[in-house]
Amino acid sequence: MDSALHFRGSNSPTPSPCIGVFDSGVGGLSVLRSLRIEMPDAPLLYVADSAHAPYGERSDAYVLERSRHIMDHLIAQGAIGLVIACNTATAIAVKELRASRPGFPIIGVEPGIKPAVAATRNDRVGVMATPGTIASAKFQALMAAQAADVEVIAQPCPGLARLIEEGDLHSARLRDAVLEHTAPLRAAHVDTVVLGCTHYPFVHHLIAEAMGPEVTIIDTADAVARHARNTLFALLPPQADAFVRLQTTGDVARLRTIASAWLPFLCTVEAMPTPTPQAT
Repeated sequence: MDSALHFRGSNSPTPSPCIGVFDSGVGGLSVLRSLRIEMPDAPLLYVADSAHAPYGERSDAYVLERSRHIMDHLIAQGAIGLVIACNTATAIAVKELRASRPGFPIIGVEPGIKPAVAATRNDRVGVMATPGTIASAKFQALMAAQAADVEVIAQPCPGLARLIEEGDLHSARLRDAVLEHTAPLRAAHVDTVVLGCTHYPFVHHLIAEAMGPEVTIIDTADAVARHARNTLFALLPPQADAFVRLQTTGDVARLRTIASAWLPFLCTVEAMPTPTPQAT
């Protein structure tokens, strides 16, 4: 895609009403893509916390602190609601974030185990997720809520989100990592695989290739986008400019390159501003 057609200037405008979206890095762009398709008239502000990615390999306290910081930043930028486009941040932080901001709508993402259980034909479902997501109490509760006659195999994928974060979706290292992490699921003969990290839809092609044509792959980005439309869109005032802004705590040029390849719509890319110290 020609980035000259894809990007406009990156000077930050005055804060204005928008839907805030964040992820530990670039993986949440899969959710942002679905949000834009579902709500083409909604202003969207996305933060990639790439300097601190991936959350799935961080401590709970660290993920909670970063999630609070980014939520506060998005609210200061005009967010009227929040989409946490990160399974790990949802699993670890969504309860605390909602408690800290009563009345502020927050939508999270979680692995689509329920639709996978409905889709399976042989009662064997695999879930690919980060170690942090799988270890969370929220994920364990989600697993416990499923029908006892369906076997759900949780497959931790350490390092996979980090490789996707590098941006080369066709690298040999990434292909080898997908083969390694899908091997236990192939051995378990699952017929349905849940993508339990928002980075993973960007390697859907590699996962599908590794698992074979008979395996159904479940991604919840579209369902999250529909929920966001029903919950958040009506809270926005009439908006002349349905902008999409991307901010990053990491390298701006790198995010611009990735977004140019992965997102089929106009957006800006800029550094996430650091707070101005208050005078004492």
